[in-house]
Amino acid sequence: MSEDLLLLNGTFYTMSTRPPRARAAAVRDGRFVYVGDDDGARAALGRRPHRAPRVVDLGGRCALPGLTDSHLHFKWYAQSLASVDVEVPTLEEAARRVAARAASLPPGAWVTGSGWNHNVWGDGALPDLRPLDQAAPENPVCLEAKNGHALWVNSLALKAAGIRLDTPDPDGGQIAHGRDGVPSGVLLENAMRLVQAVIPAPTPAQLADLMKDAQAAAHAAGLTGIHDFDSALAFEAFQELERRGDLTLRVVKGIPHEQLPAALSLGLKTGFGSDHLRVGSLKMFADGALGPQTAWMIAPYEGTWSTGIPRLSPEQAQEDIRRANGAGISCAIHAIGDAACRVVLDAFEHAAAGSPAAGPAAGLRNRVEHVQLLHPDDLGRFKRLGIIASMQPLHATSDMLIAERYWGTRSAGAYAWKSLLDSGAALAFGSDCPVEICSPIAGIHAAATRRRPDGSPGPEGWRPEQKISVEQAVRAYTLGAAYAAGRESELGSIEEGKLADLTVLDADIFSIDPHEIRNVKTAAVIVGGRVVFSAL
Repeated sequence: MSEDLLLLNGTFYTMSTRPPRARAAAVRDGRFVYVGDDDGARAALGRRPHRAPRVVDLGGRCALPGLTDSHLHFKWYAQSLASVDVEVPTLEEAARRVAARAASLPPGAWVTGSGWNHNVWGDGALPDLRPLDQAAPENPVCLEAKNGHALWVNSLALKAAGIRLDTPDPDGGQIAHGRDGVPSGVLLENAMRLVQAVIPAPTPAQLADLMKDAQAAAHAAGLTGIHDFDSALAFEAFQELERRGDLTLRVVKGIPHEQLPAALSLGLKTGFGSDHLRVGSLKMFADGALGPQTAWMIAPYEGTWSTGIPRLSPEQAQEDIRRANGAGISCAIHAIGDAACRVVLDAFEHAAAGSPAAGPAAGLRNRVEHVQLLHPDDLGRFKRLGIIASMQPLHATSDMLIAERYWGTRSAGAYAWKSLLDSGAALAFGSDCPVEICSPIAGIHAAATRRRPDGSPGPEGWRPEQKISVEQAVRAYTLGAAYAAGRESELGSIEEGKLADLTVLDADIFSIDPHEIRNVKTAAVIVGGRVVFSAL
């Protein structure tokens, strides 16, 4: 039985009308039993012999409903904390870090890392394998791009994967080649799997150990919950954490597309599970990403003939939505380019029209992940079709320069949170961590300012017509996330009867200059009435 908790002297923003603001809350058995003033909170718990409540004086600090990241990759994040960080300003520094790691490993051991971004290196050209061959001549190297849609590898990694001059591109993927026609060391989209398949995987127990450290970092960042879109192995590791009693995040675990037959045969349904670990949506990919120009576009990228790489045909999208929805599994489909978003919306519309078991009529919360560029003709379709726009504010501020370079005037419709909200669409926010940092506070700053932490591109922000209010951003991380998970009746706001999840901040983000939100820190995180992080 959890302890009673009195949370006093706070500035509560409840995201509810009952009441919209409060000074105190009382928690019993992991749920709010009172939200109001200090005296009322004390009275609500009454007296229990030999069981005095734990009292937490918030010192006037800002208390929000528990913040949830609606889209991240927790296995990747956990492993990235223990691998080589190559999110560096030069290719040479990335190679130096690889060399340093290789020097600490025996010959033949893999060097893995993530974070590289060729768009900030020199002329923005994709790298090749030569620097990695020099840095690690006796170790295969595999470095994942910051966007997660490309690998940079060396010759030993290509050899281990059996990639030769005549190896064909897989469906939905591309093996990059140099001018000499030889594989250059960059693998795009589905071609990444050729190397990933030969890297030794950790056991579920080993991954659980890594994820426990990542969970502590997530709590310190202010998170009480996540929607994870990583592999089946991640699901095993989350189950191991829960078995150990160590899972303190609330996790909604997505189903990888390739696991759809297994999920159907097992009869899994979205929402099945415990208070801390539940089955989420089937995750599919319709296209790639902006950085490597693999996002699927209606018109070519500026100055090119390329419209990106489709990864999901309209027919397959419709069929798998129908199969999944018909079995009680919602769908979450990655779509970044305007063509990908249109094809996915078309597929949801056709599936819903052809089957009463598909879509919102069946109580399912289908989603489009990222929605980075949306054609104006498709803007109102999210509301009409009941589709959630699952978006990541930090992508806008990270991508603004390459968006202008590759999309030109189309960038006016990029990362269009304000337009989507005005159209009546449901919005859920996340980070896509480790593509971006694991920080809902940074995401709120980006959503409300469209500026980077250094203030660029200026006081008004990038494409400022798409800025939203701080309250709207917080709602997307709280009620929006809860709605996307089908848990709005028990999460997302501070109300009597709901689960007692709270994020406490060291400054009131509703009363300061929005640009100052970037400096706000997490003071405490409470999940189900349990304090899982505290800097009070």
